[in-house]
Amino acid sequence: MVFQVSYAVEAELLETTDFPPLKRTISEFVDTSTEFYGCQKEGQIVAIVEILKSEDATHIQSLVVHPKHFRQGLGQQLVQYALDNFDSILFTVETGLANEPAIRLYEHFGFKQIFQWDTDHGIRKVKLEKVKN
Repeated sequence: MVFQVSYAVEAELLETTDFPPLKRTISEFVDTSTEFYGCQKEGQIVAIVEILKSEDATHIQSLVVHPKHFRQGLGQQLVQYALDNFDSILFTVETGLANEPAIRLYEHFGFKQIFQWDTDHGIRKVKLEKVKN
């Protein structure tokens, strides 16, 4: 599953073994109000963006790319898809502060870091947001 292998890489970046996304069950993926959009290569899903839409904003709940497909522009394609297809003024996302590739990706699209905090799992996180013109 693309989520698990991608989250395992993120957990390494964040230097943690207690990483909540790795504990997410299949039923938690199914029983959600989020929407999933993905990219396929050779019949396999290799990248997914998970979107939570509210009245006030569009939140990128997760964005994962299979490690075999890193640095091929798939993350960029999915962020661009979200920006182009969701009618929001405000877009938000959260990630681990040590996940520099993710932060660079979002900053490339004009997201700005607005808040940092420490989780109960000892991970320093950052919230980024973009106000769409």
